This record gives sequence, structure tokens and C-alpha cells, in this order.
Amino acid sequence: MIRRMARSPAGALTWSSSLDGVLGTGTSLTVDSLSAGSHTITLQATDLGGVANQATLLLTVTPTTPNIGLTPVISGLSSPVLLTAPPGDLTRLFIVEQSGAVRIIKNGTLLSTPFLSLSDSISTGSEQGLLGLAFAPDYATSGRFYVSYTNKHGPLAAGTSVIERYTVSNNADLANTASGQRLLTLDDPYDNHNGGMIAFGPDGYLYYGMGDGGGGGDPLNSGQDRSDLFASMLRLDVSGNGAYTIPASNPYATHPTFRHELWNYGLRNPWRWSFDRQTGDLYIGDVGQGAHEEIDIQLASSGGGENYGWHTMEGFSCYGAANCNQTGLTLPKLDYDHSQGCAVTGGYVYRGSATTLRGRYLYADYCGGWVRSFRFAGGAATDQRDEPGLAPGGSITSFGEDAAGEVYIVTQGGSVYRITGN
Repeated sequence: MIRRMARSPAGALTWSSSLDGVLGTGTSLTVDSLSAGSHTITLQATDLGGVANQATLLLTVTPTTPNIGLTPVISGLSSPVLLTAPPGDLTRLFIVEQSGAVRIIKNGTLLSTPFLSLSDSISTGSEQGLLGLAFAPDYATSGRFYVSYTNKHGPLAAGTSVIERYTVSNNADLANTASGQRLLTLDDPYDNHNGGMIAFGPDGYLYYGMGDGGGGGDPLNSGQDRSDLFASMLRLDVSGNGAYTIPASNPYATHPTFRHELWNYGLRNPWRWSFDRQTGDLYIGDVGQGAHEEIDIQLASSGGGENYGWHTMEGFSCYGAANCNQTGLTLPKLDYDHSQGCAVTGGYVYRGSATTLRGRYLYADYCGGWVRSFRFAGGAATDQRDEPGLAPGGSITSFGEDAAGEVYIVTQGGSVYRITGN
């Protein structure tokens, strides 16, 4: 029975779903989508005296058959590993080629001259190369952007991992190559597990996903070592004119021995990760060792410091042991074993124009060639499903997101596809 409730002050009406959690507040509510299944919709009203009352409604959502697919955008690229765009730029896509160039697709046409070429500076082979690109939130006025790559030079044989800042030239389609400023270097003991993705969070700080330093099985024991930068997500303030500073809100910003740059740790190789542009939640695709791949999710409300478990654990399983101490670990929201693939490619929470995908997190496997999705609700990965219409038939190195929130799929063979449908 739905009972009539007393008048409530503005903001004291809260809507929630038994499947999807809190939906919003106010006297009326519009939602883009609800998970398929039987919902108990609850409206809670709280009066000025703090007395609460509830009304409930049962609602069944029937799943629709997704009418989605891939539209080819470009082919013939050299090992593309990332697609992005400057904030508010609706005419251009920027594509990172692992071999060292940043290419521009402008109004549907691939420009012949790269926006930036670092082929003479980077190291290549294995998992090395040009790996990341991020535009400053104020790029339209500052012209600042950042790249992540592996460099040939350094005290160790594998070289160094590097973040550099550049500015755009007077030609909007060309970087000012003389403006490069090195912000961070990290000596690499091995030539794999470089991570390398960089992106700005909703807080305006630059995040950098670092692998565990390479080798196999974490030979440096860096996964649980907070005194180095490996196997961690770094959070940096790059708003000044120097290298970077430490945000005061970093979890170890003043710790006497832990690295102040750390935002979270216990990651093996966070190859591709993203922030949900609507909620600010952080989704991390962490590549596993020999048995399990995982997706980790950090809520936007987090203050950082999560320990995602490597190499104590791989996915939901203890690594190399029947039992392990899981105290203090943050377990994945999803994992899958290597009968289904070999290396997870993290994607995006879809916020584009295809309504049947909206609010679903997309991810893939490099070897399996498949794409899957789920909704994150009630602290869990729910409504999991395969997305056969989104499998491009090749090794998926990355997803990408343009300025409008449309999502793309990038393959090792050099092709880029846009997700389309309704």
C-alpha cells in the first residue's frame, strides 16, 4: 500500500531502487535507465522534525534487445593504443600510436602530419612505446597536454618511464615540439608492465597508472611496497609551471616513508582505466599474471589508499597459494579466468547516445577478442552480459571516449570503430 505522506522540505524526498540503489532526490524523478528485473522503488520523505516515512512501488523492467554495433572510423594506423579528445572539442579525435606519433582525425579525415612525433625518443618492443595522452582541463586556454612513454635512456637496461608536458603551437593541429618539459621519470627494471595511461580526474589532478615494474610474479615485491611508485596509481598536481606537486589530500601526502604521489596501490598492470564522466567513479582494468583478470572500482567519494591486493592475490584468488591473508585488501568487483582470455582491456562507463548501453561499463579481452558489459549497482557488478555486436574481430588494445561521451574501440591491427545504435 502507498500511503499519503506529509509535506516535506525541499531535498528531503529520496528515491531509491532495490536493484540500482539511490536514484535521486526531489518531488519528481527522471532516470535514463534501470537494470532489468523486479525493482522495489522506495520514496522516503523526511519532515522538518526528522520523522521519516516511506512509500514503495513494485516495478518490473523488461530487458530490451540491444540494437548496437560498430561503425568503422579509420584503419591503417600503426599499433594504436589510445583515443581521446580535448575537452569540448567536437571535431577532432586524437589517436596515440605506440610507435611514437599522436595522430588527428579531423571532421572524419586523418591528417597526414602528426600532431606530435616522439619516435626518436621512445623505446619500443615488448610493451614499451608511446602509451598515454591527456589534455589539461583548461586546454582551450592553456594549450597544455601531457604524454606518457618509455624512453631509451636510463641507468637500467629497460630505460625509463616518462611523463612530459607540451603546449600546442599557433597551429591548433600541431604541437609545439620545443615546449617539452619532463615532469617525472622512473627507471624501469624490465620492459613490460609499464601501465602508462594518464588522465585527469574530476578533481583536476593528473592520474598515472604504473605497472609493477615487470618480470613475472612481481620479482621486485613492488605490489605491496608503498616506498616506491610501481604497482600504483599516482595522483599529481601539474597546474603549476614546474614539474608537479603533491595534492594535500593524497592519502600519504605527509607520510615519512611511503611515496607521497600514491593514490592507491597493489596493482599489477593497470593498462587501461577511466573515470565515469557522470559519477566520477574510477574503473581500473588490471591485467593479471597467469590465471585471472580483474576490474577494480573506486568510488568518487574515496579518499584513496586502497590496496588492490597484488601480489598477495590475483583477482579473487590467492596468488601461488591455497590461502592468504586478505586483511585490508580491496577485492575486485569482477574477475574472469584465462579460459576466457589473457589480458583485460579496461573501457568506459558508456554515456553516449545509444540508450541501451547508457550506464553500462564496457571492457574487453585482448586475446579473447570479445566485449562485455555490466552495471555497477549496490556495490556489485550486476546485469553482466556479452556484447557480440561490439566485437571488432581483432585484438582490442583500448577503448576511447570523445568530447561528447561517445565511445570507440581500438585494435592492434590499426583500426578504430565508433559504437553506434540506440
